Amino acid sequence: MRGWRSFVFGFVLAASVTGAAIYGLDRLDRAYPPPLDNARIVSQELVDADGNLLRAFATPDGRWRLQTTAAEVDPQFIKMLIAYEDQRFYDHHGVDIQALGRSAWQLLTNGRIVSGASTLSMQVARLIEPRADRSFSAKFRQMLRAVQIERRLSKGQILELYLNVAPYGGNIEGVRAASLAWFGKEPRRLDTSEAALLVSLPQLPEKRRPDRFPDAAKEARERVLQRLAVARIVGEGEAERASAAAVPRDRLALPALAPHLAQAARTKFPRQHVIGSTLRRGIQSELEALARHAADKIGDKVSVAIVMADSTTGDILADVGSADFLDSSRRGWVEMSRAIRSPGSTLKPFIYGLAFENGLVSQETIIEDRPADFSGYRPRNFDMQYQGDVSIRQALQLSLNVPAVKLLDAVSAAALMVRFRRASVSLALPKSEPPGLAIALGGAGVSLVDLVQLYASLANQGQPVKLGDGVRNKPEILDVEPIFARSAIWNITDTLSGVLPPLGMKQRGIAYKTGTSYGYRDAWSVGFDGRYVIGVWVGRADNGSVPGIAGYATAAPILFDAFAKSGVAITPFAATPSGVTRLSYSDLPANQRRFTTTASGLLSASRRESSPVIVYPPEGARVELSDSAGALSPLVLKLQGGRAPFRWLANGKPLPDLTRRRSNEWTPEGQGFSTLTVIDADGRASSVRIFVQ
Repeated sequence: MRGWRSFVFGFVLAASVTGAAIYGLDRLDRAYPPPLDNARIVSQELVDADGNLLRAFATPDGRWRLQTTAAEVDPQFIKMLIAYEDQRFYDHHGVDIQALGRSAWQLLTNGRIVSGASTLSMQVARLIEPRADRSFSAKFRQMLRAVQIERRLSKGQILELYLNVAPYGGNIEGVRAASLAWFGKEPRRLDTSEAALLVSLPQLPEKRRPDRFPDAAKEARERVLQRLAVARIVGEGEAERASAAAVPRDRLALPALAPHLAQAARTKFPRQHVIGSTLRRGIQSELEALARHAADKIGDKVSVAIVMADSTTGDILADVGSADFLDSSRRGWVEMSRAIRSPGSTLKPFIYGLAFENGLVSQETIIEDRPADFSGYRPRNFDMQYQGDVSIRQALQLSLNVPAVKLLDAVSAAALMVRFRRASVSLALPKSEPPGLAIALGGAGVSLVDLVQLYASLANQGQPVKLGDGVRNKPEILDVEPIFARSAIWNITDTLSGVLPPLGMKQRGIAYKTGTSYGYRDAWSVGFDGRYVIGVWVGRADNGSVPGIAGYATAAPILFDAFAKSGVAITPFAATPSGVTRLSYSDLPANQRRFTTTASGLLSASRRESSPVIVYPPEGARVELSDSAGALSPLVLKLQGGRAPFRWLANGKPLPDLTRRRSNEWTPEGQGFSTLTVIDADGRASSVRIFVQ
């Protein structure tokens, strides 16, 4: 009976002590929780479309701490870490009693610390709440914190917390930042020697920094590899091979691509740790290097901007805002890809597109390149010379100024602006002034991004696409009419694809146009294949003159290099639309063989009759011509005014015969948008755009 009472008393006492301990620990846990919030602060990142790191920003206290999970780290590293630091990590509750007892016994018998007893949980406690002293009381507080952490977090969460806050020298924290800084790669691909070095560094990060103390770093790595528990994981032969590997001697810079876009993304999403983008890291890296090299080659204070986009999706694949973000002499911080500048001759293809669509010209139509006066406006060519009679194809390929102004005068600048608005692009015009003929030669403002957006509609078979901002603003295929009819798009593309490549460059299967603004301030080149568009701008961010730069000689070589270095395969142009071909001069209708204007700018000297006007079908009409079997019946065409004979064109293709009648018939080749044009004997034209269904 007496023994039984002793047992009960002992049990009650033990239970009371245990209960009091649990109660006290719980009260302590509530009153003084571990400071976990600061440990969760990580660097903000911009990643590419595939999740690859483009750029990271230091934490507010200046640390490089890149968020990572155990799944994103090489599994062998995790095994080596636990084997070296805390073999019973998954068995204890924050404090390893067995290791603690062994350490205490070794201290008593040897008079010094032979091995530590810190668990990974205790190390996390020390890292999130560092203390200068290394007393027994500090160690005890660390143990209490470890127990608190274990009560709050799972083993997986504790391990990931260590992976994110462990120090690796200088301001590098976390295994991912360390892997990028010391090896230049993500931690998912660590080899044995790299993993062993990263296991060893957090114990004495400053005294084992590979860039300052390589011998100490190598010795620490060797101790990890010689640990029996680690050797069992990697294998004896592999440990020997890893021991022979050299340690890195330099700290590498973390990726710092797309600085302008990264700054904008950070401003837009200040609280988001990882910000996605549509960029491709490989393309962005290559084009940034190309811009730096090109700017250095051209001269001081010159900057280069490059934008690449996918015309089928509207995604920006690369956005190089300047030649060098950190170069103050070039004002690299100014994002020239979005600066408003004079586009030079880069808008000319769109003028020709209107003329093609309206049936005013074909590629082999002859136009005069001679001095002309447009109510006091006297455009001159870039080289101050004139070519005389040239074909429309030659005029566009040679970027002649007078023919472009003549065509813009015929189609009207207002009509051109309407087409730009379809592509969701608005030019910057002088205040309170309507669009004028100077637009043909760059007398308006546009950004490189908007210029690429305009050309994307050409690459996308006429369908406008609004580019995204490269971050979260999703691009969109605009639900509007095509910027031009397919026949006009084909004529523009066919003409521009025949432009000779820059000197020393090989033809790349692209269509491209160049431009140079007044005073040698801007050099441009924009090119496209069947899918991708790249735009290049060269100049000074302060709008200063750069004597000698020109679109063809300066920007076009960068464009061709950009297509080559982007790594994307050239996409063939779309197939030639049905019924569209490049007619020879002899096959052109008589009134399309020569484009002429009078001194007043009219298309013909004869004005005895009013200009022709198509009265049926009206502009924008939706005409239903399909019968029950799906076949299309003929459409009656009617006009008023004009002087016979008349030539009708459907989508740029002439109908079979000239006619003196003011009505005609046309059978569409298929459903969809079509442009109908009539030209009278004096060369005056009228066009309507309809939808056949």
